Amino acid sequence: MFRFAHTLWRTCIAAAAALGLMAGAAQAASTVGNDARKVEIVIDKKTQRMTVYVAGEKRHEFVVSTGRAGYDTPVGTFRPSSMHKMAISVKYGNTPMPHTIFFTRVGHAIHATTALKQLGRPASHGCIRLSPENAKRVYDLVQQMGLENTTIRIV
Repeated sequence: MFRFAHTLWRTCIAAAAALGLMAGAAQAASTVGNDARKVEIVIDKKTQRMTVYVAGEKRHEFVVSTGRAGYDTPVGTFRPSSMHKMAISVKYGNTPMPHTIFFTRVGHAIHATTALKQLGRPASHGCIRLSPENAKRVYDLVQQMGLENTTIRIV
């Protein structure tokens, strides 16, 4: 009986250790998976450039327009709150804003523009404007990776 109990005890300890290792490996894998999904969108107001990083690696760099005088684009780190394939700015004459990613409660967003000649200089009412192709790229990436995995940093 003692030999059986001793063998059973060793088997239980070995199984518990194996489960602990498997749980640790699963947690490590989920952490690695989450890091691989991290998107950081950095907007530099001085250079009017957006750089997009995925898992810490530079994926894209785009020319943008940020807020002109009197309509400043906020500085700081933000989480996107919602995405809309097409949003309409009622405040500014029902202006269409394709591929919109909102990041403040007062309506600041990243979105496409048709005012391509204004890209590269402050021109918006505080939003971050991109060419339609680049806005779609950013929108699709954030949609794929998830709002919860995305950070928007404006400097």
